[in-house]
Amino acid sequence: MAKPQMIDDDALDDLERELIGRAAGRVLELGAGRGENFGAFAPDVIWHGLEPDAERRVELARRAREWRHEAAPMDAVAEHVPLAAASIDTVVATYVMCTVSDVDAALREARRVLVPGGRVLLVEHVLAPHSATMRALQHIATPFTKRWCGGCHQDRNPLPALRAAGFTDVEVRHRRVHDRPLPPESILLYEGRAPAGR
Repeated sequence: MAKPQMIDDDALDDLERELIGRAAGRVLELGAGRGENFGAFAPDVIWHGLEPDAERRVELARRAREWRHEAAPMDAVAEHVPLAAASIDTVVATYVMCTVSDVDAALREARRVLVPGGRVLLVEHVLAPHSATMRALQHIATPFTKRWCGGCHQDRNPLPALRAAGFTDVEVRHRRVHDRPLPPESILLYEGRAPAGR
């Protein structure tokens, strides 16, 4: 397999903003953190966010008000979204699937809340698709990053779970990002669509 293109942090930021900027209509942001993605959303989106961490949620609520989003952040996890089925046009998740307890359940929930034909936009660091050595290092690192980095699994690949949840690939991009002094990090930028019919 050919190695994905190597980019720097600035180029990754541009790719992330472009992808997140595709969100439209009623948007659900999973694991919205402190609102780092607000600047990338179009001003007319109707934002809903969930964030299970209480401290982050306080900051998220403040920033949501600053960006004139009316919905208060939800105290919830991606595996149990407190929204009705087919109530959301776009689901966004950036660096979230590495930390959830059940990737399959989280993506099933994303599919459930999306309208037919709705889109999922995902940015995630993933198990290296190009290097057995890097994959071995990620497996070794994961017990430590789970404990010390907010539950982060370095060795996950959400693509099979996205497809198992029923999403159709629209765009799948892998990039390697400089992370000196560490080896390059493998990043997935993904857009998928929920089936048009249920």
